[in-house]
Amino acid sequence: MGASGPAVLIAGPTASGKTALAVGLAAALGGEVINADSMQVYRELSILTARPTAAEMGGVPHHLFGHVAAGELYTVARWLADAEAALADVRARGRRPILVGGTGLYFSALVRGFSTVPAVPDAVRARWRERGAEIGPAGLHAILAERDPAMAARLRPTDPQRLLRALEVLEATGRSLADWQQETTRPLLGAGAWSGIVLTPDRTALRARIARRFAAMAAAGGLEEAARLDALGLDPVLPSMRAIGVPEMIAAARGDRSADDAVAAAITATRQYAKRQETWFRNQFSDWFRVDPLAGEGAALATALGHFGAGAGGAAG
Repeated sequence: MGASGPAVLIAGPTASGKTALAVGLAAALGGEVINADSMQVYRELSILTARPTAAEMGGVPHHLFGHVAAGELYTVARWLADAEAALADVRARGRRPILVGGTGLYFSALVRGFSTVPAVPDAVRARWRERGAEIGPAGLHAILAERDPAMAARLRPTDPQRLLRALEVLEATGRSLADWQQETTRPLLGAGAWSGIVLTPDRTALRARIARRFAAMAAAGGLEEAARLDALGLDPVLPSMRAIGVPEMIAAARGDRSADDAVAAAITATRQYAKRQETWFRNQFSDWFRVDPLAGEGAALATALGHFGAGAGGAAG
């Protein structure tokens, strides 16, 4: 780990101010920021994923942002490999890693280990993709419920990506994805090597912030970004095509709905996503240090720095 100190992990719902806190902590602690958001990795999605701008980065080095093509299926396993390299790079220069994002599975895999499922043959994947296009996510869920009820009970009937994954793994390996998930790798960050912070904004304030931010995204070229992504002709099941707000803005870019309606629908989808994130962090990271990011200008950073000054640095801080 070196003299840079334990890695700092900052999780929180979308639009809660994670970037500002990460940059502030990096500047104060001699750190560099590593992305832990599954959508901000995509090169073609900077506006609609609120990827940090150069100004927002504040001169602090950032890693794993916009380094993956939208047409790629970027998995948790790939992120772990990229994160391991980024952690080594940051520490080799005596800097402190600050990992920030809203993807709970990334953080969980980082500190608890990750299930390594064998690769699924391309032919199996293509067959299920074709079937999914024919019958939709509800049809996929019905098939999974018949063949693997335990896994089906874990997944929403409106989540085609995970439903397809479960069916592909079942066919390719003969085992339930639920069984594979019981077999985990060694955590990349062990006890004492990290400290975790969860942002817990006031719900009403966060809802207003989400609305303002998405309206700003639209005004900053979000519709045009969606149109460029749509022009690539990618599989609609790919994660990049299902990023929050992207389907709505693509529909508007195609003329299938008005821009105002698309923005309103995207704001609703973002709020629903934030609520799911909050629930996940509350259940999975109950022992992480809590910070209210919207308490007032500079208050979140001061609280976080006070926490570190009080001797944070254990598994949960």
